[in-house]
Amino acid sequence: MTFWNYALILLAYSLGSFPAGYIYTKITTGKDIRSFGSGNIGSTNVKRIAGSKISMYTQITDMLKGLIPVLLVILIYRYQFLNISPLLIYFVALAAILGHNFSFVLKFKGGKGVNTTLGASVLIAPISVLISVAVYFIVKKGFKFVSLGSLAIAVCLPLSAYILGHEQNTILYLLACTLLIFVRHTANIKRLLKGTELS
Repeated sequence: MTFWNYALILLAYSLGSFPAGYIYTKITTGKDIRSFGSGNIGSTNVKRIAGSKISMYTQITDMLKGLIPVLLVILIYRYQFLNISPLLIYFVALAAILGHNFSFVLKFKGGKGVNTTLGASVLIAPISVLISVAVYFIVKKGFKFVSLGSLAIAVCLPLSAYILGHEQNTILYLLACTLLIFVRHTANIKRLLKGTELS
């Protein structure tokens, strides 16, 4: 890989590391969101602590953190501005997600990565993202748990990509996303099993 490949991966990680939920909640309420609700910096917990409007801003920002670096790589590769690998899109997408999950701003702690995963993946596997979001709303409405809907997204992304006939690299990338979402939802899974999960 060339210098520019590594530079774009680092840029994606840095952009992903912007802790939108933490910063927006701190500015609007003065609270450290990590000490309230589920302790997560994502839009669901932001809604509990700072309200729907700030939650929406958080969700949009977290999605853009994934979408912008992937879009940048697509444009660079399409117009050959720089010498980059055709596989870079997957590494950049994962870097943005890892930045959100393990933000250097928050001493390598962060969120669950669902919105950033959707933003990073929408240009890679758009139909799979749309199907997964639809499944999320069905599961959330039926069971009332955001975390369960998020886990449904994690399962649906690679499964739908496989059914739709996406190339192997895309399916492997989405499987990596699935693994990351499940790892970051370990505490939620335990609470779901115990019947103590927050809605």
